[in-house]
Amino acid sequence: MRSAILGFAAGIAFLQMQAQLLPFEGHLALLIAAALLLLACWRLHRHGSRGGRQTVLRIVLFNVAGLCAGFAWGGLMAQYRLDDALPAAWEGHDVVVVGTIDSLPYRFERGVRFNFNVEKVAPQNGGRPPVPQRLALSWYSPGAFGQAGGASTPAAQAVPEVRPGERWQFTVRLKRPHGNANPHGFDYEVWLLEQNLRATGAVRPDQQSAYKNHRLQEFIWTPSNAIERGRAWLRDRIISALPQQKYAGVIVALVIGDQRAIEQSDWTIFNRTGVGHLVAISGLHITLISGMFGAFFGWLWRRSFFTRAQLPLLLPAPKVAVLAGFLAALMYVLLAGFGVPAQRTLYMLCVVGLAYWTGRLTHISYVMSLALAVVLLFDPWALLWPGFWLSFGAVAIILYASAGRIGADVSAEPQILTPVQRHRRPSRIARIRRSLRAGAYTQYVVTLGLLPLTMVLFGQYSLLSPLANAVAIPLITIVVAPLSLLGSILPAPLSQWLLLAAHAALEWLVRLLEWLAGQPFAVWQAPLPPLWVFALALGGTLLLLAPRGWPVRWLGLFGWLPLIFNTPSWPEQGQVHVTAFDVGQGMALLVETPGHRLLYDTGPYYSPESDGANRVIVPYLRARGIDHLDAVVISHNDNDHSGGALSLFKEIAVDRVYSSLAPTSAIVRAAPDHKRCQAGQQWRWDGVAFDMLYPAPVSYDSDKWKPNARSCVLKVTLGKRAILLPGDIEAVQEDELVHGPDAARLRADVLLAPHHGSGTSSTEAFLQAVQPSLALFQVGYRNRFNHPKPEVFARYGRMGIRGLRNDEAGAISLQFDKADDKIGVQEYRREHARYWYGK
Repeated sequence: MRSAILGFAAGIAFLQMQAQLLPFEGHLALLIAAALLLLACWRLHRHGSRGGRQTVLRIVLFNVAGLCAGFAWGGLMAQYRLDDALPAAWEGHDVVVVGTIDSLPYRFERGVRFNFNVEKVAPQNGGRPPVPQRLALSWYSPGAFGQAGGASTPAAQAVPEVRPGERWQFTVRLKRPHGNANPHGFDYEVWLLEQNLRATGAVRPDQQSAYKNHRLQEFIWTPSNAIERGRAWLRDRIISALPQQKYAGVIVALVIGDQRAIEQSDWTIFNRTGVGHLVAISGLHITLISGMFGAFFGWLWRRSFFTRAQLPLLLPAPKVAVLAGFLAALMYVLLAGFGVPAQRTLYMLCVVGLAYWTGRLTHISYVMSLALAVVLLFDPWALLWPGFWLSFGAVAIILYASAGRIGADVSAEPQILTPVQRHRRPSRIARIRRSLRAGAYTQYVVTLGLLPLTMVLFGQYSLLSPLANAVAIPLITIVVAPLSLLGSILPAPLSQWLLLAAHAALEWLVRLLEWLAGQPFAVWQAPLPPLWVFALALGGTLLLLAPRGWPVRWLGLFGWLPLIFNTPSWPEQGQVHVTAFDVGQGMALLVETPGHRLLYDTGPYYSPESDGANRVIVPYLRARGIDHLDAVVISHNDNDHSGGALSLFKEIAVDRVYSSLAPTSAIVRAAPDHKRCQAGQQWRWDGVAFDMLYPAPVSYDSDKWKPNARSCVLKVTLGKRAILLPGDIEAVQEDELVHGPDAARLRADVLLAPHHGSGTSSTEAFLQAVQPSLALFQVGYRNRFNHPKPEVFARYGRMGIRGLRNDEAGAISLQFDKADDKIGVQEYRREHARYWYGK
């Protein structure tokens, strides 16, 4: 069984790396093949001998059968989800839908977000629009896009309150699932597929629609709606009991698993100290709650609830305790939103409980295998997320390292003590010492065992996590989480007292964690290791944690050497690499020479907690092991170019900043060694020339120009090859460059399309002066500005210029080589093709 389940997981993992799905007949053939292989295994087991070859053959057949079944099951699940799609022809059209709010709404500065279960679609143009069953909707307040952040305004209150289970009629404008596609970035499209959200969109304002958005019914009863309404009720109670409290969002996360209200600055502290896994409903919390409820109801059952019913004669108290613990765990997991760690814990408790009820206690490896199978059966995409690997990896490494040392095998028979043995039991102090020693050893095992996995997933590891977890685990598990749970359900004023006590303990803990996170040695950062480095480090870790008596365990330290000395990669001498990030409607490019790095623009501003830097650029740099930039050029003040600057300065060391921003700008005040962009500036790095061609110094003396008109125009030249980065200059500035003293220097092989390909730029005279063979368009998918304009994009094509768009290609990587006439081009969506892209 274990071999088949591991093969099942491998088959699903292999499927998630495919660019296309097999047809239905192919998946069906794989399922038939899996059934035949399992039948062959059964016949071998029943009629064959139990020799070594037969055993090996059965294991191989089980693995292959599981592989076929996993690949087929994952493919069928994916095809079923993908078939419920919004046709491309219906993108951008207004559609009237009726349905229910089927998630916990999240209210943010500009409006509210929620999932919507469609029940009915109004006919339109003689037909019924083919709208998917589940939608991810945003409802923005009027004028929300006219603000760049800051305090909420009266207009922000125009969006009414929406609650789970309510039936509404909305006019919505939808688009197909689409997200930014970057190396080492979050894959929003597969996340939507996993959540079965097959279209995203926005609720149209009443004044822009013939139909009024309105609530039809207060509540529609379904089990899912009831659970979500209960989660909303608990969240509201916590928020109302902790008004204006900084860590109320953390308390909410501990009770119902909703982490969206936790501030990004707090996440930075939690991640740098390695306690992020505790700021949610984790397996540890679920096990604790399950054990508490089980023990409590077992105690009541033994006493027949203080009646004379003699209930233990009807059903043994231990079985009642197991059942009560499982039901408590199930309720807690449902409140948690059914995340992978919570699922894994629930399924393990379920398997152990069933084994106990049926008297068939089994080995823990069977329990883990069954939990793995159930998780992947319901969610084949679970293994794409770090939480899956960390959750199962932590349990696996504890079991491996603890074999024969601490604890007992669950398959072992319970030990019956004689009176003499009971008399000679260790004292309470001795038992406490033993428990502390076991806990310390477990923490050591987890810290050491998960290090290679953490580095390959995140490229960083908290060196202070053992110390931070030694304080945080008991405080959150024993004090904060129970107080938060009790405070969320008990009546006032007791609920408020308990929640305030939990918040006070949490506030003290965060102050300690903040001090730890501020230490310069708190985090070890390195590039994401290649597979062979990870495998070598994992082998070394397993050797270090091998049972006592295993020879030369210390040799495992040598397996870590490639991981420890893994350093960031650089272009070779005579090369320049350029990465045009997919940041949506914005601009951000990384230019790398053999010894220096420059970032041109920092991406757009999304929200007070999110921008192009902390969502795209910084994760990419960290995955590469890059913690320093020699220069940053911020072309001008528009939010789609400068929106990520402040976040970048907080996370990455920068030597110098060039910009056309006003001296009073917050970015200029925060920038290290700021210099104003102006024509004539130039420098050389590693044989690569950097020339600033615009703006002229005199342009800063005039107030008539918009920020676009002062965009920093930078040219990067390697030998005969060059790329021109003109920001958002428009036709007037293009004409100045074409007829100015630097006209002859405009020639470049690659052009970043000015102003994202707007209708006010990319004049024919400018394109003729630059004569590029390739143009990059950094635009967002179906952006509201309709960039690039169709006529402008067609102009590039007529002139023989190949156009690449980030919304279609994802991140675009260019390789310039002084010794090669060709420019290497890589499109992320093509190089990393997956079946869910563009579906």
